[in-house]
Amino acid sequence: MWGVGCIFFEMASGRPLFPGSTVEDELHLIFRLLGTPSQETWPGISSNDEFKNYNFPKYKPQPLINHAPRLDSEGIELITKFLQYESKKRVSAEEAMKHVYFRSLGPRIHALSESVSIFSLKEIQLQKDPGFRNSSYPETGHGKNRRQSMLF
Repeated sequence: MWGVGCIFFEMASGRPLFPGSTVEDELHLIFRLLGTPSQETWPGISSNDEFKNYNFPKYKPQPLINHAPRLDSEGIELITKFLQYESKKRVSAEEAMKHVYFRSLGPRIHALSESVSIFSLKEIQLQKDPGFRNSSYPETGHGKNRRQSMLF
């Protein structure tokens, strides 16, 4: 479910949540946003030799709304439930589907078979991001627009 949270963030923001280039870099990005894990947030982590060997700084958690301003409070609540360090504290797929964030999609979405697209429902439509402006994206050498990603 951690990966679902990362994809959910990327769909809402248009950029990867933790675009690290190495394991250590990725962990720094995670800890800078969610706070360095402690015994309270991840029981047993302080006795994990690999974690201790990295000797990470003690980062404090940052408000997720600062990194995903397109999400409303219900979306922030859901992504927070996905991104729990301790796996047994993360929301399950079934619980996530019932989360209030998805209520606006209507009840018919839950009756779809797994092979049917949600876009087959007339009440579900993609909308262009009103904040998108072609001129804000630099041209690449191939003449195509390229998405720029920066987390911090």
